[in-house]
Amino acid sequence: MSIGALSPSPVTATPARSEPPAQVPSSPAAGKPGAAAPSSTTQLSSEALALIDKLKARDLEVRQHELAHLAASGGLATSGASYTYQRGPNGVSYAIGGEVNIDTSPGATPEETIQRARTIQAAALAPAEPSGPDRAVAAQAQQMETQARAELAQRAYQAGPATSRTVDLYA
Repeated sequence: MSIGALSPSPVTATPARSEPPAQVPSSPAAGKPGAAAPSSTTQLSSEALALIDKLKARDLEVRQHELAHLAASGGLATSGASYTYQRGPNGVSYAIGGEVNIDTSPGATPEETIQRARTIQAAALAPAEPSGPDRAVAAQAQQMETQARAELAQRAYQAGPATSRTVDLYA
């Protein structure tokens, strides 16, 4: 199951040029996501620069969201975060969506299942603004915990009352 499925944002249109292009120096860290393409300068319009700012903000939001899931996963993450990228007008790839895969299988005992369900819920709701899929995963984990608690209650009922200390009085 995936947590943190921040869906790609609608920041996908490349703006049309309506003004003379601006000079933007490129970064020497080319080739990495978020790094500028190798060239001495890139000609970009103000609309393109605004889109780059939006993409940078989205990239930061997505990465923080997925890192929050990973930090709260308690070892249930089956892999690191994976991202969906969009190339900006400057040739740089920005994360616009992402997810973290979490092991949502029940535990060997109801007690272990309850603990796992709580960890899954915490991981799903860890970001400041959980997405719809995050909330769905948390709800499924809550249901898993409820079922484990019902199993514990059923076992306790079937075991019967603990040795009770009663005194039978006849008058």
